[in-house]
Amino acid sequence: MSTIQEIEEAVRKLAPSELEAFRAWFADFDATSWDNQFDRDAAAGKLDALADDAIRTHQQGHCTEL
Repeated sequence: MSTIQEIEEAVRKLAPSELEAFRAWFADFDATSWDNQFDRDAAAGKLDALADDAIRTHQQGHCTEL
C-alpha cells in the first residue's frame, strides 16, 4: 500500500471533529506551500515576463483604475 493510500484511508476514518481540524490544518499547510512556491518562482525570475507585460499594458493606457 502506498503512502497516499494510507493517508486516504486514515482520513476516511477520522471522526467529524477530527476531519474538521484536519481540513483547517491542511488549508493552512496548502496556502503556505503555495506562498512558498510563489516566492521561489518570483525569486527565480519565473514571473518577470508576466510583470513586464502588466507594466507595458499599464503604460499603454489599457488598464482601469480600481
